[in-house]
Amino acid sequence: MTEPIKEFSLDLFSLKGKTAIITGGNTNLGMGYAVAFAKAGADLFIPHFTGDIDEVKEKVEAEGRKVKFLRGDLSDKSYVREIVKSCISGYGKIDILINNAGVNHFEDFRTFPDEKFEQVVDINLNACYYLGNEVAKVMADNGGGKIINIGSVLSFTADVMCPGYAAAKHGVIGLTRYFANNVGKYNIQTNALCPGFIKTEINSDLSDNPEFYNKITNRIPAGRWGTPEDLVGTAVFLASRASDYLNGWAISVDGGFSTTL
Repeated sequence: MTEPIKEFSLDLFSLKGKTAIITGGNTNLGMGYAVAFAKAGADLFIPHFTGDIDEVKEKVEAEGRKVKFLRGDLSDKSYVREIVKSCISGYGKIDILINNAGVNHFEDFRTFPDEKFEQVVDINLNACYYLGNEVAKVMADNGGGKIINIGSVLSFTADVMCPGYAAAKHGVIGLTRYFANNVGKYNIQTNALCPGFIKTEINSDLSDNPEFYNKITNRIPAGRWGTPEDLVGTAVFLASRASDYLNGWAISVDGGFSTTL
């Protein structure tokens, strides 16, 4: 007979004393993850491309947590190595990585530029591998950690006018499974969080289009688009001890979008 659970505590979900790298954690959904992790007790290291860091800095420090930043381009491998070096220099360790940073480009296939396809794949997929690989080396030497790759509903479907994004987000799932199989023996769990259609400033051109908004909403059993608050609980779970036996999976937080026709 299976031994019954002797003890359960919400401390399993705590990130107290942890250090987390969140790429693109200064804006949009990345900021949501950063603030939630701070509330759960983690200190943050945020690699960012744009210069707007004041808001997330204020929010993280308001929770009594530390946050450090490093600006650069994730398609530059030397910058990727500097992220790891700087985080270790600042905090002495890396417990959690969220590969969150992403870009997209929409255009008809007749005119879609090769350089845009390459850029989208570079940031959404290639950087996910290179940074994940560098961080995994550190985690393996330090007894373990958590890698969370951000996928998408387009990890399982495809849409018109964004070939690079669909290809990259499909690749994120394969990459997640690759890492899960390769570094799981070092007590590193790698999983993917796949958001559905989430209302943010960055996609306001889509959510403000009544035809597109209603088309998507009608397919979501929950009957609404998501908010950043809908994602952060799953992110904290994947970063915490509560998910220690979950490895190599893609969790869709999409209101049921990917389950419907």
